[in-house]
Amino acid sequence: MSFRRRRVGLLSAAILCPTVADWFALRKLRTTIVLTPSDIRANTGPVADTLMRMAGSPTLSDVEGGLEMPLLEAMLTQRAIRRLRPDPLDDAIVLRCIEIALKAPTSSNGQNWEWIVVKDQAVKQKLAAQYRPAWALYGRAMRRRNRGDDSASRTFDAVDWQVAHLAEMPVLVVACLRGGRVPFLPQPPLVESSYYGSIYPSVQNLLLAARAMGVGAALITLPLWSVTVARRILGLPMSVRPCCIVPMGWPLGRYGPTTRKGVGDVTHLDRFGRQPWRGDRLARQKAPSRG
Repeated sequence: MSFRRRRVGLLSAAILCPTVADWFALRKLRTTIVLTPSDIRANTGPVADTLMRMAGSPTLSDVEGGLEMPLLEAMLTQRAIRRLRPDPLDDAIVLRCIEIALKAPTSSNGQNWEWIVVKDQAVKQKLAAQYRPAWALYGRAMRRRNRGDDSASRTFDAVDWQVAHLAEMPVLVVACLRGGRVPFLPQPPLVESSYYGSIYPSVQNLLLAARAMGVGAALITLPLWSVTVARRILGLPMSVRPCCIVPMGWPLGRYGPTTRKGVGDVTHLDRFGRQPWRGDRLARQKAPSRG
């Protein structure tokens, strides 16, 4: 990229808070000041190139440096980002996330995933049509069950937004598994668990890669409530089963720290109900002796 002085529409707030949201805010500004890459680097560090690219959405080269984010930071700040911008998402970014997803282990090293990257508007609309009635029933039941819970209500509001705008999201990544199941026959729980154990580690890798590069993403399954219809929409053979969908795009919100239950409140020793670490959020105590 040229290191000449370039005119960039920019707010000082965007310089101080370099995020993907700032990227899109910059495109709407009319105020113009003159900056050099060195000027921007002095204020924003690794996002300087992103701020200098004012035409179109970020490319892989703009955000790939985010993959150097410490793993602990990515895990501690990952959250479901359901509200996404309709702006295009670079194919190379999506493929990089899937490439990282493929590094996760699979049962017997079967590597039996298949990934459908949905960008066609008609296909997205069909999946959205499947999502709406499923969420209408499930969401209504969940709101009744969690009546009075403000945190749950905010989550349901976000899902409402996602359902209404699914077809507008730039990319829907459908994670699938090939083989390993007999169609139309119920499987023992152990077989089901082993089967899906080959896809969800990969999906988590994809989500962490998206988070590190500032791409919004969240795992959903309700649009696939009818596997038969989903297969028809996506053109899947009987040997390939859709497992979940990850809508991806530039976030309207931000990643950040999350609130979770204390580890001691959900951890049991040797058998359910024995919780020696209960109330100890970090569970720093040593496990009691077994005798």
